[in-house]
Amino acid sequence: MSRCQIVYYSLLSTRYSLLMSDQTSRRIVVIGGGPAGVFAALEAKRTDPAAHVIILTEEGCEPYEKPPLSKAVLTGKALPEDALIAGPGGVIAHKVVLERHACCTAIDRAARQVRTASGQRYRYDALVLATGSLMRELPQFPIAMPHVHYLRTAADARALKASLQSAKHLVLIGGGLIGLEVAASARTVGVKTTVLEIAPRILARVCDENTAACIAQAHSKHGVEIHTGVTIKHVEPTAAGIDITTKDGHALSADIVGIGCGVKPNVALAAAAELAVDDGIVVDEHCSTSDPNILAAGDATRFPGPHGLLRLENWRHAQDHGVIAGRNAAGAHEAYRAVPSFWSEQYDLYIQGVGWPSPQPDTHIHRQATGGGPLIFGISKGAMICAMGINRQRDIATARRLIERQIPVDSAALADPNRPLAGMLKATA
Repeated sequence: MSRCQIVYYSLLSTRYSLLMSDQTSRRIVVIGGGPAGVFAALEAKRTDPAAHVIILTEEGCEPYEKPPLSKAVLTGKALPEDALIAGPGGVIAHKVVLERHACCTAIDRAARQVRTASGQRYRYDALVLATGSLMRELPQFPIAMPHVHYLRTAADARALKASLQSAKHLVLIGGGLIGLEVAASARTVGVKTTVLEIAPRILARVCDENTAACIAQAHSKHGVEIHTGVTIKHVEPTAAGIDITTKDGHALSADIVGIGCGVKPNVALAAAAELAVDDGIVVDEHCSTSDPNILAAGDATRFPGPHGLLRLENWRHAQDHGVIAGRNAAGAHEAYRAVPSFWSEQYDLYIQGVGWPSPQPDTHIHRQATGGGPLIFGISKGAMICAMGINRQRDIATARRLIERQIPVDSAALADPNRPLAGMLKATA
């Protein structure tokens, strides 16, 4: 018997033993194969090793990381399966069962069961909903429309990558992070790229005007045309692609069109089960829903933040939120206190944000650059609440600690590039 065969049969044996585990063990079912779901499952198993933990995912593959889809996968530097969320051995290496092609259709709260489209039923003692988000579909560009690409899954990324290989002109609708990452990838492989954004500037929901201007300048330098304040008037499919006319009379002919207009929480299953839903599955600080036996985590949820209930749509939040949901599903009672953060890679720019931006911070402080890109801090009541920077990884890491510890900061020192941020940590140690 070959080594591969030995490994294969070993994995089958492990899966069988997991499926046939003691029926008196705690049964934890996780719906969703994204980072929130996978980290919830792994942490649940780590917290209660005797628990029977199972992930139900609609996809037919091992859960993979989504961030590379708009970057390395499109440029051909990586494959989706190169970055598995649970590591090279997959979730089964952590003694968690993975059920693929499991489309969950209903939750029977009274019986504590999840039903799938195939008729399978999964009993649970604790259920974690990590259903993620769905693409916002534009009526003018239906998902099934030829030459139109939405990017959410590995299959979407492969289809877009294949189209880019023969495309001459890509038009992207939406100037958010994902749209701009795709724009950078398209230019990297030599495709003419135009971005159309309805807002007065790109990244209006993500960062300050100065940081957005630096990012726009980088795209312009690489040949991307960005048009802001644009409303699409007419869309005409052609044999070769799609013709687009804007309300100001601008006409474009695209071989392919990419849509990056944000996402919406996937709450259908929760709503059908009559859980509290309000632009997301409503959870408390412990990730509990309105049903004490059901928790939820990640993009699909609205959770308590410093300024009230909110939703976050990024990898780090999904991971951290999933960890807390998993622990609590396994019997813990921990609160979600993580400071959120995000990143984006475009060309040679490493864009980062950390903290809880306030609708009305006391002040914004721009730190002059002595190397790297812009760096800006949000200050409220004498403490840092958020930070944003480009190619300022070390400074952002220090800012995270300042935010987490709520250390009082001096505005003049923050603005002075000759005053190391790390010194503010040492001064209060």
